[in-house]
Amino acid sequence: MKPFQFILLVAFILGTTVSIHAQDETELIFHKSHEAKKQGAPFSDAVQAGNLFFLAGQIGMDHTTRTLVEGGIEAETEQAIKNIQEVLKQHDMDLGNVVKCTVILSTMDDFASFNKIYTQYFTQKPARTTFAASGLARNAKVEIEALAVK
Repeated sequence: MKPFQFILLVAFILGTTVSIHAQDETELIFHKSHEAKKQGAPFSDAVQAGNLFFLAGQIGMDHTTRTLVEGGIEAETEQAIKNIQEVLKQHDMDLGNVVKCTVILSTMDDFASFNKIYTQYFTQKPARTTFAASGLARNAKVEIEALAVK
């Protein structure tokens, strides 16, 4: 039994409230980007807390050219998902490890076209939140962030 589990058990028996902070028990690792050109960015591609990986949002950018792919919402969605796959691959995971996605569209008019591509890749149907925002980085049509469990 771990020390904090013992404390919780004793607190339960005594009817005492104990506050345990997850951050005090879990090491946080801020992983550098695997993309050399992104290593100076003001954020991490992935932050690890135990077996949880919080991935930064990905847009439909081709990282070799540092430009958005052409072809509209469907092409950008596919590229954003490929970018997520690349980050996951760096940590020995794949899309099957994703348990939650947050999707930001530039317009809800693209919802059906986005889903057409998204459902081809996320076949296990992770939990998801989708909303529209008036502006995304680089004038992208979609940004997807993911939470994965290893």
